[in-house]
Amino acid sequence: MAMHGMRGLSVFISDIRNCSNKEQERLRVDKELGNIRTRFKNEKGLTPYEKKKYVWKMLYVHMLGYDVDFGHMEAVSLISAPKYPEKQVGYIVTSCLLNENHDFLRLAINTVRNDIIGRNETFQCLALTMVGNIGGREFAESLAPDVQKLLLSSSCRPLVRKKAALCLLRLYRKNPDVVNVDGWADRMAQLLDERDLGVLTSSMSLFVALVSNNHEAYWTCLPKCVKILERLARNQDVPQEYTYYGIPSPWLQVKTMRALQYFPTIEDPNTRRVLFEVLQRILMGTDVVKNVNKNNASHAVLFEALALVMHLDAEKEMMSQCVALLGKFIAVREPNIRYLGLENMTRMLMVTDVQDIIKRYQAQIIASLKDPDISIRRRALDLLYGMCDVSNAKDIVEELLQYLSTADFAMREELSLKAAILAEKFAPDLSWYVNVILQLIDKAGDFISDDIWFRVVQFVTNNEDLQPYAAAKAREYLDKPAVHETMVKVSAYILGEFGHLLARRPGCSPKEIFNVIHEKHPTVSTSTIPILLSAYAKILMHTHPPDPELRNQIWAIFNKYESCIDVEIQQRAAEYFAMSRKGDALMDILAEMPKFPERQSALIKKAEDAEIDAAEQSAIKLRAQQQMSNALVVTNQSPANETPPPPVNQLGLVKMPSISSNLDHSSADQTLSVANGTLTTVDPQPPSADLLADILGPLAIEGPPGAAVQSEHNVVSEMEGVPNVADGAAIVPVGEETNSLQPIGNIAERFHALCLKDSGVLYEDPYIQIGIKAEWRAHHGRLVLFLGNKNTSPLVSVQALILPPAHLKVELSLVPETIPPRAQVQCPLEVVNLRPSRDVAVLDFSYKFGTNMVNVKLRLPAVLNKFLQPIPVSAEEFFPQWRSLSGPPLKLQEVVRGVRPLPLLEMANQLNCCRLMICPGLDPNPNNLVASTTFYSESTRAMLCLVRIETDPADRTQLRVTIASGDPTLTFELKEFIKEQLIDIPVAPHGPGPATPLTPAPTPAAAPPASLAVQPTAANDPGALLAGLL
Repeated sequence: MAMHGMRGLSVFISDIRNCSNKEQERLRVDKELGNIRTRFKNEKGLTPYEKKKYVWKMLYVHMLGYDVDFGHMEAVSLISAPKYPEKQVGYIVTSCLLNENHDFLRLAINTVRNDIIGRNETFQCLALTMVGNIGGREFAESLAPDVQKLLLSSSCRPLVRKKAALCLLRLYRKNPDVVNVDGWADRMAQLLDERDLGVLTSSMSLFVALVSNNHEAYWTCLPKCVKILERLARNQDVPQEYTYYGIPSPWLQVKTMRALQYFPTIEDPNTRRVLFEVLQRILMGTDVVKNVNKNNASHAVLFEALALVMHLDAEKEMMSQCVALLGKFIAVREPNIRYLGLENMTRMLMVTDVQDIIKRYQAQIIASLKDPDISIRRRALDLLYGMCDVSNAKDIVEELLQYLSTADFAMREELSLKAAILAEKFAPDLSWYVNVILQLIDKAGDFISDDIWFRVVQFVTNNEDLQPYAAAKAREYLDKPAVHETMVKVSAYILGEFGHLLARRPGCSPKEIFNVIHEKHPTVSTSTIPILLSAYAKILMHTHPPDPELRNQIWAIFNKYESCIDVEIQQRAAEYFAMSRKGDALMDILAEMPKFPERQSALIKKAEDAEIDAAEQSAIKLRAQQQMSNALVVTNQSPANETPPPPVNQLGLVKMPSISSNLDHSSADQTLSVANGTLTTVDPQPPSADLLADILGPLAIEGPPGAAVQSEHNVVSEMEGVPNVADGAAIVPVGEETNSLQPIGNIAERFHALCLKDSGVLYEDPYIQIGIKAEWRAHHGRLVLFLGNKNTSPLVSVQALILPPAHLKVELSLVPETIPPRAQVQCPLEVVNLRPSRDVAVLDFSYKFGTNMVNVKLRLPAVLNKFLQPIPVSAEEFFPQWRSLSGPPLKLQEVVRGVRPLPLLEMANQLNCCRLMICPGLDPNPNNLVASTTFYSESTRAMLCLVRIETDPADRTQLRVTIASGDPTLTFELKEFIKEQLIDIPVAPHGPGPATPLTPAPTPAAAPPASLAVQPTAANDPGALLAGLL
């Protein structure tokens, strides 16, 4: 029915469009929903026209984003209407409002089946579309056989068979165990002989899904796929409506070549010859033209053909032709084509005997490193890394070092790591390798991991001929006015061990070497001071004849650090001071380090573990997405009126050092347990005779009984205005005003990432970048704030203030009022944990750039798990401790619902990231996890914590958590922290929002064009979309 035929619907849509604000729109929607609800109560008095009109209005309200929690039965009842207008409304609205598990859908199964097996083609198409959109298990069990018959029927029109193929594809992907495809090889062979390209394209989508699961059953279909490709390549019997910019059905060509890639090889020589002739025709007939649409279609076919050529391991001549074609692509001006050329050339590196051909384009690839598009620069870097070998390593590494000075901060870490790996793998001599690594540290010290300079030290120590050269280079770098801390570490170590080899050179006496190292002492952190102390002791040992002035200087330094709060520094200073007074005996005690045992480089091991390069990973991911997508159906449809769950982060396994702990146990009389964040009083359970009777029992689904009492922690958090660790925002709002300056990247994601790692970017905007590097030892933490000015003008009026919670003692060093252009300043921050709590410290940071005064409040990642140290616990240690902590408040248990449905291995990885060590073998139930850790604070000292998580394989969305420790507050806080890591938590949306804490001076915004200000675009307007449906 035309839109003007429903005057009430047209008036309602016009009223909604004329609303000047959201509040007016909501009031109008509420009024209309109330009217519809009243009319539906008197359903007998409704005509089919009125029922249809009201159901359309419900759909429009749903499209606007409002909840529609009634009228579902009326929409389902329209499916059984005898006339097309009512039946169309019923199918469309049911597909949009109801999910696959809705009870009302069972009432419509018979009606849908009657429409599918009926003779009315229009009704068949409506029914197939709805079944495909919903794709539920009950639909698959009841309707899949009828859909299969419809697909194979020769009496049905192609339109119906196309929809039947896509509907069956959706049912098979959604419920592969229900849809029976046994013996379908002959039926698929029959479908692949179809002359109608529409039916053939839909059938090929189904064939790709089938062959991806079991290619062995479909060998008979392989020659037919080759014939389809040959028909399309020769443009034989291809209707004009399936020719896209002169290319015969590019969609079918791509799907067919993708299906062929699931077969390991092609044995038949005739079939193989025909296929290579087709591929040769595709390669020869593809070129870059000015028409963008034709380029897109032809390149989609070409790149799928390249993937098939690599899969079939074609002759070297064809491979050379493929590389030559890609070489043309990386030289064109269009960035999309250049990106695709670089990506596919990277994938071709996996083919043998192709690397030498790709080397011909090395100059063009290096030039791509200077491309304005960062995605192209990343692909060029991946390609250079993959094509590097002994013959060209020197040129490529030198180019990477030259590019490092101007590279984006986002690429420097990856660039540094790859340059270090290439330098180690393909170094022509060790002196060149040392020189490269020192240049890397000098140019990108912030992005150099410890593994890189550890490896340099190992090479220098193990090669005596290299030691004088390395010591001289280290001496040169220390003469620079600004030296990165990593360079200070490696230079101090090398000069301490081998600086005496330079004693005869000018400016390299022991005293001069000591002075040049000690000049850098005020700029380094506590992690570097132990290395400097060792270097001082070594220099003192190698000073012959003894220099009293130098000895007194070094002894004064040792005396200073004998009272340092850091145990490592204090111990070294005291021991070195005592040993340096032994005179000649010092030579034996501080002799040169012995040679390191030969072992595999940690960097090269990382490279070998990541054999599949980034381009291939993206191709695999793309193929998986293509298998799960469909033109007809809407996948992953959420239930009506339900908020979709947030994405689940993939957490990798983190290795943590073990640390010995002293167990401190205490007891209390009051019995408490926790239920979803509130304290609940329960009766204590009697002790069990079995050692693990309380943890090895069956999983309890019921939560603990009792009356809820408000948690003191939550009250304090709300009063202070400090958000919880796991809430969606990592930034504290400072006002309700709208800000024109927005941060770069998602601040919440940055904060949560730093909660699980010790270095990264906390905040970034167009003017400044704030990074953090942290070290944690027991209940002490040292953080360094890196404040980087990204502009050519200084940042002035810089202020930083820490707002600590009651359980943390925080000291921030002086922050300079001005940050020079393109400069970075470091501000150390000392943290001491006084007692267990999940509250977080807030950084109140402000600066002025030009006329803009910016203020931001950010949470610091000094969270509970930073003061945990994983510790392995054996069965002999675990059982007595678990039994001694018999009940609340030292042992708390809670059933947690709304958990992210993670596999057990991923859940274990996530606990490892939170510094909880999984203890396998302690729990005989394979579905349960037992973990242990040690918590450090000034009040508890080293406190052992034991964790047990019981999961239900039938329902991964709920589990039971049991926490035990010797401190009641720690037990409660750790239980709540683990809950926050496991349950579904809404993630703050990307982009600007009212809570963004930036307060620059307002700038006038450009007014939108008049046409945009008055008329909404049809693509985004639900009314226009509804008009299109009608």
